[in-house]
Amino acid sequence: MNSGTAEPAAAGRATSAAGVTWDLATLYAGPDDARLEADLAEARRAADDFAGRYRGRAASLTPAELAVAIAEYEAIEDRGRRPSFYASLLFAADTQDEAAKQLSERTREVWVEVVNALTFFELEVKDLPDERYAALVASRALADCRHWMDGLRKLRPHTLSEPEERVINQKNLTGRDAFARLFDELSASLRFRLTVDGAECELPAAEVLALLYRPERELRERAFSALLEGFAAEGVVLTGIFNALLQDHRLECDVRRFPDPVTPTHLDNEVRTETVEAMMAATERHYGLAQEYFRLKARLLGLPRLKNTDVYAPLGAARVTVAFEEARRQVLEAFDAFDPGFGALARTFFAERRIDAEPRPGKRLGAFCASLGPSANPFVLLGYTDTTRDVSTLAHELGHAIHDRLAARQRPINYQPPLPLAETASTFAELVLTRALLAHESDPAIRRDLICTRLEDTIATVFRQNALTRFEMAAHARRRTARLSAQELGDLWWEENARLYGDAVEMIPAYRWGWSYIPHFIHSRFYCYAYVFGELLVLALYQRYQDEGR
Repeated sequence: MNSGTAEPAAAGRATSAAGVTWDLATLYAGPDDARLEADLAEARRAADDFAGRYRGRAASLTPAELAVAIAEYEAIEDRGRRPSFYASLLFAADTQDEAAKQLSERTREVWVEVVNALTFFELEVKDLPDERYAALVASRALADCRHWMDGLRKLRPHTLSEPEERVINQKNLTGRDAFARLFDELSASLRFRLTVDGAECELPAAEVLALLYRPERELRERAFSALLEGFAAEGVVLTGIFNALLQDHRLECDVRRFPDPVTPTHLDNEVRTETVEAMMAATERHYGLAQEYFRLKARLLGLPRLKNTDVYAPLGAARVTVAFEEARRQVLEAFDAFDPGFGALARTFFAERRIDAEPRPGKRLGAFCASLGPSANPFVLLGYTDTTRDVSTLAHELGHAIHDRLAARQRPINYQPPLPLAETASTFAELVLTRALLAHESDPAIRRDLICTRLEDTIATVFRQNALTRFEMAAHARRRTARLSAQELGDLWWEENARLYGDAVEMIPAYRWGWSYIPHFIHSRFYCYAYVFGELLVLALYQRYQDEGR
């Protein structure tokens, strides 16, 4: 990039994003804010009151009365979720903070109490007689509730009794959710000892992964090996977490009579199994395109064959860094060029300090945009390490954030998008950034680097995420018959990645542990195919945009 600097920077020092932390005061002034306790108490009271007034009445309510009940239900959920949403952001910012852990667990427990008090309402809507249901959703009073109601009805064959649903919600606190928190705490606590730029450093995972974009081949391999070996050293715990989550999902799928582990995700995503399978099969038939690019990159780097630590290597010999303020400028200018309103919305996240970009010990690994609902603006978390890829990550998460703000025009039950749609917004923002950078760049070498970076991002988003999904499917299928050892998980991981890389890329031995540090497997099973869907749809949408304009 023409804005980058080709000067060395000592690893482990504060990056240009030092001090870029979010301000959560729009939610609560702090963990001791009296409003937080008031919201917890009021949500409990309102949920109990709602149950007292509406239990057993859904089938007898008029359309207007049901619309009023749904609006009350939304308001209770919004207030009840706010404390746990706030606590989850505190925990993500510092997973080692005991006060944040305690607040997160306490608010989650109250949230489950609220959900359990309201569970009857969704069950009664699901169980409405067909004729009565058809009359209700056809009414004008419930026109903007129909999508939500239809979604509930699709889950009716997989819904349990109210006592059973309540028990599952409660056991998740010490089951699935607890294992996810343990993974976050463990992965954020790990430090990896490396010599970088002549200095001995202890780095968190995010800063080690950033070294994969350095020009020094030996450093890239040493860094990735150190990270994977560090996770392997925690293999007993990580393998246990993975197995527990696989088994938990298998048992719940059996109880709910789902035909396979991935169907619940398809229903949530509002896509048909056949559609996802067709997309993934088509992607696999074109793995050769990725392999063709890997061979081309090997030639550009002067290598006989890439290792998987070379896939994201820069083509130039100099290390290119992009300071956070420069990344901000690039992203905002790209968004402005696409649409001034797009850029204006993005600016609010910087102005209102809704972005936490500073890498630091204890911070959750990865990047995300977290949303409560229409009543509150989203918050963005990433670990900005001054790489060109971090600029794309910033654009990606702001794409989510802008989508969420535009969705705030919807009522709460219609607010959250299915994952493929969510990832369409984020990957579209990345493409807008790349196109804008290319439009203002005339240097052939920099243009080549930008194009290669975009191709590598597309390969990672389409082909790699497809391979990750296949691994996850294989792991769930194998776990049905027996517990998976670390060796078996590594075998499945190696097999799926070998299908993608073919003979074009050599995988380093430690990559057998590549499955162990990916948060999506822990927090959102089968999330990864949404990236494939989103990227392919974005490419089609962007072509339409270029052909026809907005």
